[in-house]
This record gives sequence, C-alpha cells and structure tokens, in this order.
Amino acid sequence: MTDTAKAVAEAFVTARREKRALPSYPGQAPTDLGSAYRIQDFAIDMDGRAVVGWKVGKINPPDDARLASNRLAGPIFEDSVVSAGAAESLDMPVFVQGFAAAEAEFLLHVAAGWDGVVPQDDASTRAILDAVHLGIEVASSPYPGINDDGPPVTVSDYGNNYGLVVGPALSGWETINFDAIAVRLEIDGEVAGEATTATMLDGPLGAVRFLLGNLATRGIDCSKGTWVSTGAVTGVHPVRPGQQVLATFAGHGSVACGIVAAAA
Repeated sequence: MTDTAKAVAEAFVTARREKRALPSYPGQAPTDLGSAYRIQDFAIDMDGRAVVGWKVGKINPPDDARLASNRLAGPIFEDSVVSAGAAESLDMPVFVQGFAAAEAEFLLHVAAGWDGVVPQDDASTRAILDAVHLGIEVASSPYPGINDDGPPVTVSDYGNNYGLVVGPALSGWETINFDAIAVRLEIDGEVAGEATTATMLDGPLGAVRFLLGNLATRGIDCSKGTWVSTGAVTGVHPVRPGQQVLATFAGHGSVACGIVAAAA
C-alpha cells in the first residue's frame, strides 16, 4: 500500500507542478480516509512547499457514517495564498480540464503557540485564535472527478484546494454570532448561492476543532500558527477561466477574485 500511495501522490504533485490535467485517477483510488490521508501526507512531503493553512470540507451522508467523519482536510500552501483589499479582484488560477470551483468561507487563524490540546467548545476555540477574515477558497484539481468519486479521493489530492483569497478582517469576531451573517456568492454578477453558517454542522469554530484533532492524529505540528478555511457557506460553485467571483458577507464586507487558467 505504501508504494501505491507514493505513486498516486507523485502523480498528483507532478501534474500540479506542470499545470496539466489528469483525465483519470492516477492509480488505485483510496476507499477509506486513512489511506487517503496517507497519500496526502506523502504528497505534502514530496511537494516541499510551506503549508500555512488547511481547508476543511463537509462530508455528506451517507459517506459520513461509512467513513466515521463528517469533515475532511487538505493543505493550503504559502504560494497559493493572496491578500485582497475590499476593492481588489486578484486573479486565481485553476486547472482548465480538471475540476474548478469557488467557495465563500470564513477564514479563522489559529495563533502561534497552540499547545496541542484540542478545544472542546466555542469559547475555548475563540481563545486560541488571533484573527478572522472573509475569504474565498479556490478548489481545483488536475483530476476532474475529484469530488464525484467520494471523500477519500478528494482528500488524496490536497482536499481539492488550489488557493485562498484572504479578504478583509471580520470586526468583532471575538464575540460575533457567525450564524447571523448572511453570505452570498456571485459569479459574473449572478447569484450562485446564499446561506449562513447555520447549515454547516457546528460552524466555523467546530471546523477549527475538527482540523486540530485531525492534525494531532496525523502528527502534524501547527504551533507556529495556521489559517483554517472553515468550509463552503453557500456551496461549492463551479467556475471557469474568465469569470469573476464575489463573496459578500452582509454587514461586514466582501471579497472578490478573477478566475484564470493555470499556466506552467
């Protein structure tokens, strides 16, 4: 299994470096999360870039029961993170013949110095944060079936992450009720989705707890601090090069990006 996992990891890392699609899954697809995270861990090691954050995604029924988890995680690399002001729309690349989507998300930052103890409630989770921002996760993979083939396959290729747009800071995050903020995502001026975090299991703070538990189990240290892209609020919305994405967080601002083709 180790050789198989390494071969899949190497195929994904190479395709991402060369900015080319993979029309079929590159090897034996994992069917459980343990095997999937093993591929992901090998890929992170082969990749060699600095990981500055993690994306968290939801695992829907009935897969959540079968896999004994209702969320999944994937790394966010330093060179794929951009900071955008309220009036900016920076270009974000995607794999043209692979999978590409945009997601409106709350980005929570775990402060440096986390001691490895996973918080058990919202108050103790807020206590280990030092910032919250509005954001857009760009989900893209060389393999077009990354989500269709199930959560283990999604996990195996970095959880389908390809970039993060860090927008304006969320003022009052220390006490704010995330569920009270209406979120809307538009593509080329058309509404693609509207929702609140009330639809997201135990919300952004719960996503942080899940991630820290996941990393601790895998022996991954994030004591230097880490971003957590906490999950798609309005859904996973397919995009293609040339489109403009705008995520609006009612009463708190917006963040935007353009979608372009990844080029070697």
